[in-house]
Parts: sequence; C-alpha cells; structure tokens
Amino acid sequence: MRPSARALAALAAARPAGGRPVGAQVLAALAAARPAAARALAGAQALAALAVATRLARGRRRLPPLAPAPPLPGLTVSVVIPARDEERRIGPCLEAVMADPAVTEVVVVDDESADGTAALAASYGARVVRGGPLPSGWVGKQWALDQGLREARGEVVVTLDADARPRPGLVGALTAALDRHDLVSAGPRFVCDGLAEQALHASFLATLVYRFGPIGPPSPPAPRRVVVNGQCLAFRRDRMLRADGFARVRGHMTDDVALARTLASGGWSVGFLDAGDLLEVDMHESAGEVWREWGRSLPLADVTSPAWRAADLAVVWLTAALPVLRLAAGRPTRLDLALLAVRALLTGALRGSYARPGPGVALSILLDPATAARLTYATLRPVRAWRGRAYPARPVPPAGGDRPGPPSRSAAR
Repeated sequence: MRPSARALAALAAARPAGGRPVGAQVLAALAAARPAAARALAGAQALAALAVATRLARGRRRLPPLAPAPPLPGLTVSVVIPARDEERRIGPCLEAVMADPAVTEVVVVDDESADGTAALAASYGARVVRGGPLPSGWVGKQWALDQGLREARGEVVVTLDADARPRPGLVGALTAALDRHDLVSAGPRFVCDGLAEQALHASFLATLVYRFGPIGPPSPPAPRRVVVNGQCLAFRRDRMLRADGFARVRGHMTDDVALARTLASGGWSVGFLDAGDLLEVDMHESAGEVWREWGRSLPLADVTSPAWRAADLAVVWLTAALPVLRLAAGRPTRLDLALLAVRALLTGALRGSYARPGPGVALSILLDPATAARLTYATLRPVRAWRGRAYPARPVPPAGGDRPGPPSRSAAR
C-alpha cells in the first residue's frame, strides 16, 4: 500500500528527541552528498585523463612505419586468405598478392562459401583449399586459418582478410620485420567514403587509441594489453605450428587479440606496426555496418578481464563522452575543455588513418557519447554470431592461459 501524502508530511515533520525533522535531515544529507559525488567524479575523470595522456605520449616515440621492401632471396612466403562468401570483395586482394614477387603461393581457404568465392579465387591462380566442416568448439575464422597454415608450404606465412588491399612491398616489409618480432601485425589505412560511416568509424578508432595508445609502441606492453590487427599477420610457419596458436584460441570471437596475447604470454615478441602506406582495408559498406559489426568486437570482451573492461569503459566515458555531453549542456569544466582539445588534436592525427579523409573524421567527436554507449552495450551483451554461424554462449578461457614455449631464435633466413 502506498503511503498517503498526509503520512509523508507527518514523517517529514517528525522530530527525533531534541533533533530536526527527519525530512530536513534527509534533504540535508542529500545536499551534502552532491558535492562529494561531484568531487569523486572529478577525481575519477582526472585519473582517466592522466591515463589517456600517458598513453598518447607514447606516440612521440613510436616505432617507424613499415616501408616497402624487396623480396628476400631464397625465402618462400605463403599468403593465406580465409574466405567465407567473399566473392564481392576478394578480387582486389587476390590481384595484388598474385602480382607480388615476394609471394611464393597464395592459398585461399574457402570456408563453406555459398557464393562463387572458390571459383573466383581459382580464376586468379590461387590454390583453393576447400575448408572442412566446422568442428565443435571452433570459431570459423580460426578453423580456416588453421587449415591454411597446415596447407601452406612457405617458410613465412602472411594472413590477409579478403577486404585487405595490399600494395607492392608490403610482404617484403612484413618478412623483414620478422627479424625483430615473432608475430607481426600491420595497421592499415581504412576506406570509409560515406560521411556518417567515416565519422562513426573514426569515433570507434579513437577509443582504441585512448585505451591502448597509438600503433607501434616503443616497448612491448604487458601480454594482457597487447593488441593487433587480424586483417594482416605474419609469422614463421614452423613456429606457429609448434605453438598450435589457432587451436589455442579456437573459441574466441576476438581471435586476433586472443592469438597475440596467448603467444605474448609464452614469450613471443609481438610487433604491431603502422603500414598505412602499404595496406588499405575496406571493412564496411555503411555506417550501420560499422555500428553492428565493429561495435560488437571493439570491447574485446572475451579476451579482457572484467576489471580491465570496466577500467577501459570508464576511460572512454570520462575522457571522450562526458566532455561532449557537458559541452552540449553548456556546463563544461576546465578539464572537459582540455580533454576536448586533446580529442581535437587526436582527430587531426587520425586523418592519416584513412585513405580519403573527409569532414567525417572531424565530426567524429560529436559521436563519442554514442560510441561509448555502443561499447557499453556490447560489453554487457556480447554477441557470439558471425557470417551466418551462431556459437554457444559459454565461458571462454582467458587468452594467455595456454603458454606456448618461447620460439626458437635460430636464423632461418
């Protein structure tokens, strides 16, 4: 039964022995709590801003970007492309790698495509491997890559997604980088032509920089914070076979980061290097696709501990979303204005991440609150479905739980 207005008034006027009315005490407590909550929020925002500033500062000492490199004499390189219903997108990728003198063979793993992917790949001269039925416990991409790895004949394996657009010299640069790293990943330039698509994509990309810093960190991060781009990886075939890397992350939706963190935990040197001059990627066809597909994976939910996920979300909300919301409300603090200035500087830097940067990159700041909301939703409601396949919602062992032995450092070149 709901209390009547008279009963509430009586409660508010009630006086403990020798004290003020109860209602007055409650109101006073609430009034006192507001400044305390505001101070706590300001303190949390300051800590988050410090974390972002520290990460962004690493950009001044980034490793140099990959530069075109010629083929290495006597070195055999296999390019492995996992493909499921990629007939519309795989052509430019195949055309580029088939013409690269550094590539010994191109292996396309046709992952039970329902379209003409296999026939198209064969017409370009690639060796087509018909993927077997998906085993229980595996996610499709890892299964395709594992099959491609075992079919490849080269000493070095470069994996590319079908939407990758490599340029001459990329494969040579990747193989040269394997002198310094055991696993190399290339950061591309993105093809995002629509205004809304580019704005949303750039907003998502900014959250990655806020959480992990720029590409090419000068010193390797802790294994639990390693990130890579699964659209382009390079490694030595025999080392990956010994590590059984793809099988160890077979159940992860965030397969690339899971692989890198697992191998880094076992002593592998992982290099995530800028390759914008050598690689473009046309990931999505619309802003809606960016929202659905990239938004679901960016929280890295199945490879990150709950504490780190909460910390990462707090950084995004406090340093990216909150300043925009307060500015829209006409009540920004001095720290908000400073953070907006930092975000504007980052926007300028992000222009180099796009093949054809337009006004969408600058407008991306306005979408940061929506991006924070999307990451929060994807963290709380992770999706385990991709390309027509649904995977069981089950706990996945954290990446790095299996520890492959440190790779041999014998020069196989």
